[in-house]
Amino acid sequence: MNNIAIIPARGGSKRIPRKNIKPFLGVPIIKYAIDAALASGCFNEVMVSTDDIEIAELALSFGAKVPFYRSVLTANDHATTADVLLEVLECYQQLGREFDNLCCIYPTAPFITAQMLNQAMFQLQQSNALSLIPVTAFPYPILRSLQIINNCVSFNWPQYAQTRSQDLTPAYHDCGMFYAMQVQHFIKTNTILNERTLPIILPESQVQDIDTEEDWKMAEFKYAYLHNLLKLNND
Repeated sequence: MNNIAIIPARGGSKRIPRKNIKPFLGVPIIKYAIDAALASGCFNEVMVSTDDIEIAELALSFGAKVPFYRSVLTANDHATTADVLLEVLECYQQLGREFDNLCCIYPTAPFITAQMLNQAMFQLQQSNALSLIPVTAFPYPILRSLQIINNCVSFNWPQYAQTRSQDLTPAYHDCGMFYAMQVQHFIKTNTILNERTLPIILPESQVQDIDTEEDWKMAEFKYAYLHNLLKLNND
């Protein structure tokens, strides 16, 4: 199989300026994604899609490829992940290269490991799945969630107000780490989730969405804790 890892990393992040190369525990955060992809050994190409010269230079120094720059259309605030991936695949086609499977790896997901990526690509290739994503369970049942209207609290779903938590169907959310998928189906449908999307279920301790400075600090805390714990267990 001919596999490509695509790391989308534009330069114009708004909520956390220069987010994609901001130091995470002293290391540019994009390096974690690049290192995991390279260490996995399951990709014929590990590339960074960016519109930013500094990001491109860092990506190259970490061992990734930057064969072309992202267009203005896919570097704006309204471009979707699918838009970026399709552009990358089209650019490679123009260079005479095509791939069987792709893995979109977000640059601000330091919890990604080579083992996760290996598991994802192995499952994708050995099953009849069209795509695969990591998910984690909501820490509290969403069917018992609350809403605030006119400064008053009420249940979103009152019919579940007396239902025991353990009797409610678990709900999951996208970890925002990576997506693995078959290239041809993705090109045809322009969608990542479909009727044959498999999950990789991760514990909440290995997941942290990073949209604010507080998120960033929490991610660093989790990462440091996990790696210190691993070190203690290996001693």
